[in-house]
Amino acid sequence: MNSHTLNDSTEVPAIGFGTYPLKDEEGITAIVGALEAGYRYLDTAVNYGNETEVGEALRRSGLPREDVRIATKIPGRFHAKDLALTSLRDSAQRLGVEQIDVGLIHWPNPSVGLYVEAWQALVEAQQEGLVRTIGVSNFTGEHLRRIIDETGVTPAINQIEVHPLFPQQEMLQVDADLGILTQAWSPMGKRSAPFEAEPVAAAAKAHDVSPGQVILRWHLQRGVMPLPKSATPSRQADNLDVFGFELSQQEVDAISALGRPDGRLFGGDPDTHDEQ
Repeated sequence: MNSHTLNDSTEVPAIGFGTYPLKDEEGITAIVGALEAGYRYLDTAVNYGNETEVGEALRRSGLPREDVRIATKIPGRFHAKDLALTSLRDSAQRLGVEQIDVGLIHWPNPSVGLYVEAWQALVEAQQEGLVRTIGVSNFTGEHLRRIIDETGVTPAINQIEVHPLFPQQEMLQVDADLGILTQAWSPMGKRSAPFEAEPVAAAAKAHDVSPGQVILRWHLQRGVMPLPKSATPSRQADNLDVFGFELSQQEVDAISALGRPDGRLFGGDPDTHDEQ
């Protein structure tokens, strides 16, 4: 699999595996299956309630610890610096790891106004070796510039909502200008996935691949790291099998043109959404 080199000189695979809402024994089985299929990046969060399952899946897989990167996220209720540090330590314990590979702030919660403290906690956790790579999720350009200005430290990753109905070209450019990798949560668009939309269906037919593979390839060619989730082994494998074809620029542009102003999945505007 191709990879991205982050601004902290570490590497992440071109595609990661989203674990929400995989839980319990069934969830462990699905995550183990993803690792067996070839995924080497697992994305979880405190608020997913499945860090224990992710850690257990890693152990059951038998893969060397250093081969798999695990990401988790500080929830909104723990943005105060001391609480954020405690959250990270608790996450490491639930995951059963000495070091969290990637630690993110889940949402900025600007109405609370403590996301700079949460970022300071991540900077400190990185210095202590508790977290290897630090980043954010659902941050706008304004949020990014504030934490960079106040700490001098630029996030390595910004995980945001990106899919064909919400292509986020402006935020992709902001991240790129700052040297930040954009990750995409819900990269297909969940229930709104435009599998039958003409640009997607036409590209799938032209390249003899599935519509889902077309959408993931669209992400890759835009410089985005998608985090697809599936508990189905065949779909897990298909979602990784996207390196044997290339979309034309016209195909990429046509899929991006599916975007619409109300394309967000649930109205999760980072300027107004508050996460607990």
